[in-house]
Amino acid sequence: MEAGKQHRALEGVRVLDLSRVLAGPWSTQILADLGADVLKVELPGKGDDTRGWGPPFLKLPDGSDDPRESAYYLCANRNKRSAAINLAHPDGAALIRRLAERADIMVENFKVGGLAKYGLDYDSMRAINPRLVYCSITGFGQTGPYADRPGYDFVAQGMGGFMSITGEEHGGPLRAGVAMADISTGMYATVSMLAALRHAERTGEGQHIDISLLDTQIATLANQASNWLVGGVDPVRMGNRHPTVVPYKTFRVKDGEIIIAVGNDGQFRSFCVEMGRPELADDPRFVTGSQRLINRDAIEGIFQDIVADLEGGPLVERLVAINVPAGPVNTIRDIFADPFIAARKTVHRFVREDGVEIPAVAFPAKLSATPADYRHRPPRIGENTRELLHEWLVLEDAELAALEAGGAVVQR
Repeated sequence: MEAGKQHRALEGVRVLDLSRVLAGPWSTQILADLGADVLKVELPGKGDDTRGWGPPFLKLPDGSDDPRESAYYLCANRNKRSAAINLAHPDGAALIRRLAERADIMVENFKVGGLAKYGLDYDSMRAINPRLVYCSITGFGQTGPYADRPGYDFVAQGMGGFMSITGEEHGGPLRAGVAMADISTGMYATVSMLAALRHAERTGEGQHIDISLLDTQIATLANQASNWLVGGVDPVRMGNRHPTVVPYKTFRVKDGEIIIAVGNDGQFRSFCVEMGRPELADDPRFVTGSQRLINRDAIEGIFQDIVADLEGGPLVERLVAINVPAGPVNTIRDIFADPFIAARKTVHRFVREDGVEIPAVAFPAKLSATPADYRHRPPRIGENTRELLHEWLVLEDAELAALEAGGAVVQR
């Protein structure tokens, strides 16, 4: 590599993105961050559903809200360009087929069979482009008893068992504060698309990826699913406790709550010695992780008594210094004020042509040779229609004008 020059890992990969909301856009944003050219297809006038999911909305120069630029939409659509194409228009559907012919990956999250009426289903696209990786994201998969159901993250969290293990011990079912089924599905979709792309590069053969929110939610139950499958133990809500590691929870301190996560016997002994209670490390009830699990209430009660009158910040520093994992319970405001953010460059700020600043959480992985970059702010609806159709299809101005006049496409 030329000194000082950095390449994009997915440069040259073209992604035709027909997805909306979060799981699909999250996956295509990952691809875009790593260098793929992502063409986001949006319905003229309306665009991605999440554009209107506010407030909060992006502020315009005059201080008013931009009603089509919600914070939700902005979180999952950077590094993409938007083309407003009417799929229901015969010329619009024909354009999608032409774009698919030149794409490496196509992503959609319509209901099962929803694109077939436009001739945009996998079998139709495979006939046009045998190398195409075609990823379908749905609530419940292309097959099975629930294939025809609509599905959102909330439903998947509930049906997938996640809400039965989230929340306080005697409380009701609780969804996660972030759409974890959507996010996890987007990440699994990304990994699957990259694997399929590698296969296509080797063999010339594309494939269909069928991924659902419910499949992914079940997969991400991880050890809790294994507890049931292996041990026949139906996990329940435990608040901030860990199902098999003790002590591993939040503890009340003088000025709030902190997390203490003792993951092994060595850390347990270190804590006991540091806190002036070395005898606890040799107590038969607590000497191993299994014994601490059996005697959970006793050791957690002792830990709570030890820390109750101490201030959280200094205690965390003491524990971290002896390699016992511990930390504060931050608000979102707290974490974005933490020096970690500046040190790790966790926030990137785009500046739009009108001077409006669009802050975004940066790509979390730091790749030494092919780092993520930030080429495009999240697009407005259809602002790149002509540009993209010219680049991908080499359409001339006269043909573009005819498509616009006929209502097949819209340029913002």
